[in-house]
Amino acid sequence: MYYILKGHNFIDDIVSILMLFYPNDKYTQTEDIKDGITLLSGLEDNRAYAELYIDGELKAEHSEAAESSDRREIKRVLGLCSALALKRVRNIPLAWGILTGVRPAKLVSEAWSEGLGTDEIRRIFTRKYLVSPEKLELMIRVAEQEKNIVENGIGKISIYIGIPFCPTRCLYCSFTSYPLERYRNRVDEYIDALIKEMSFVSGYVSKNEVESLYIGGGTPTSLNEKQLERLLCAVEKYLKIPAEFTAEAGRPDTVTPEKLRILKEHNVSRISINPQTLNDDTLRLIGREHTSAQFFEAFELARKAGHEHINTDIILGLPGEGEKEVTRTMQGLEKLSPESITVHTLAVKRASRLKETLESYDMADYSLMERLIGISREYTEKMGMLPYYMYRQKNMAGNFENVGWCKEKCQCIYNVAIMEEKQTVIALGAGGSTKIVDTDTNRIERIFNVKSVDDYITRIDEMLERKKALEGML
Repeated sequence: MYYILKGHNFIDDIVSILMLFYPNDKYTQTEDIKDGITLLSGLEDNRAYAELYIDGELKAEHSEAAESSDRREIKRVLGLCSALALKRVRNIPLAWGILTGVRPAKLVSEAWSEGLGTDEIRRIFTRKYLVSPEKLELMIRVAEQEKNIVENGIGKISIYIGIPFCPTRCLYCSFTSYPLERYRNRVDEYIDALIKEMSFVSGYVSKNEVESLYIGGGTPTSLNEKQLERLLCAVEKYLKIPAEFTAEAGRPDTVTPEKLRILKEHNVSRISINPQTLNDDTLRLIGREHTSAQFFEAFELARKAGHEHINTDIILGLPGEGEKEVTRTMQGLEKLSPESITVHTLAVKRASRLKETLESYDMADYSLMERLIGISREYTEKMGMLPYYMYRQKNMAGNFENVGWCKEKCQCIYNVAIMEEKQTVIALGAGGSTKIVDTDTNRIERIFNVKSVDDYITRIDEMLERKKALEGML
């Protein structure tokens, strides 16, 4: 798979379009037309054009003038020309059209802020971006749910704390996550470093109103009871505890009555217990090493411990799963009646074991993914849930989306803050990415922590030095 750029250098944008039609391929920039497939993307005097060659023979082409010289408009028309040329040869459905960004609902919010009405937004995204009516309505529904949360959160901050340990590494995982068995002897050192970082930012936090606090991972409940207690005591000492305080208890095999009691006593208001699927054969295949029965048990233990807001995550498009398996998962969740469900579409990430062994698995195609998403939507809506946040990733099965569904007044403020990027988020721990948002200019400054647990522990003073940039920004 080759591509040629003439008159521009928007590599990522053209590769993103190629990924829609030829996912999980290798894309190589070249100067000449090669054997196999070569896409030529050109720009001349604000007119974009695309030519698609197969074994040196021109098979399709499309050209179109940009409506202005604005950078976003140039990128749009380049992507449109490439997509339409590719579609003439490889006629696959594109529910999201040429939208390849992470935050589609944010585009609606931005259009509203520019004074555009909803009907005009529909016309723009249908005509200019080829978005299907169904996905367009999803964008608008999510943006409507996010609107009040975003407006109420301006000027406030959120905090993220990363616990990068898991019992095992799942087949599809590409997060900053380390097998607990190998790193068990470093967990206490990691918490020491994390507490040092909490203490360092406490001065900045004290000057601001904290709207949400999120402990994620990894799997925070992979910590033992003593470690979890120590972590939460430090959170209470150095940070402000807001009304929304989420802790992921993602792996049911890490959940115990004592850990649930500790979370409740330290004012955690929302927990997430994530089965990903309720089919035991799939759980074994993806390396979860727990059963669906353990998930049901963990959920009931959480209810008994007094946790009133429980989220569950599932993944559609897992290897070998079809309509029967997804229906079984949704029926199981319906019986439990969680307050929110995040429906993920499987993404084949570069750093995952799945990417390395992809040819070994039976993966869902576009048509099946569309049906699976339909099943999940049917059940979430039957449970009285609305879509309140959404994001997309590269290499998602069928080029679909991840959607957070919730019952009334059960939105996760932190999830919306991350998607809309109108609020500063201070991130602590290995792999943390602090985002400092200037709402007057919409400028975002980022401060990155190292991803490696070992480096984070040994270089914690360097992480603190980086966070000195917070001074004067909050």
